[in-house]
Amino acid sequence: MTVLTTGRALRPNIGLYLAVARLSFRRGFAYPQAALWGLITNAFFGVLRAAVLLSLFGARPQVAGYTVQDALTYTAMTQLLIAAFSLFGWSELMRTIHRGEVGTELLRPHHFLLFWTAQDAGRAAGQFVLRGVPILLIFALLWPLSWPQGAGGWVLTAVSLLLAWACGFAFRFLVNCAAFWTPDAVGVGRFAWAVLGLSCGFLMPLAFFPGWLRDALAWTPFPSMLNTSVELWLGVRSGPDAWTALATQLAWTAALFAAAEVTLRRGLRRLEVAGG
Repeated sequence: MTVLTTGRALRPNIGLYLAVARLSFRRGFAYPQAALWGLITNAFFGVLRAAVLLSLFGARPQVAGYTVQDALTYTAMTQLLIAAFSLFGWSELMRTIHRGEVGTELLRPHHFLLFWTAQDAGRAAGQFVLRGVPILLIFALLWPLSWPQGAGGWVLTAVSLLLAWACGFAFRFLVNCAAFWTPDAVGVGRFAWAVLGLSCGFLMPLAFFPGWLRDALAWTPFPSMLNTSVELWLGVRSGPDAWTALATQLAWTAALFAAAEVTLRRGLRRLEVAGG
């Protein structure tokens, strides 16, 4: 019985993590047929969601400050980010822990959390290119969409999307760490993904929620994982409010990564891997 108590404190090797991200990015292109069918499925349900939102508007020009064009853009944005942000769940780490492969991972000369972060960054970038951009183009061909205003709007949105991915990854990593304590981490994950889908603004723009619920969610990291980026894209948040939104995303990202590191260390103290 080999008992693993802690990970090794290693100096970050930027070249290593860039290589990991690059290989993870390329892995997404290894199965083009799977990517194609995923794109088709994504597009079908995206059009279905757009039809539901259009029926909600009816003859009204606006709902909660969103125009019909904004609502269609919201649908396009959320559909293009499903795969990149793993909005329907991510359980690779918990499977690694349950199968005992984490023992081998910990023997490698890298920082465990940074390694998984780089791996997910490459995966997310690949999915964004393979499935995200085509979805946006399909929507742009079907309906008129709203676009960020000027170079500043594009830069703010790009930074926000990076922070949204990082914040979401830290949350997903934390959820997967439940595998250190329970063999039913998959059940924990299913609950967490349901909360994420509702609270990040994927199922419906948070602007459509009751005021009390929006106020409650503002104290959680979930809006920073998707809704903030969509609002910056649409120009719903601009000027000083846009910078406040980015600062909030950055703060939640830092807090969740710190929590992930602490949780990982505590989980490794109780980890036992058979063999070795």
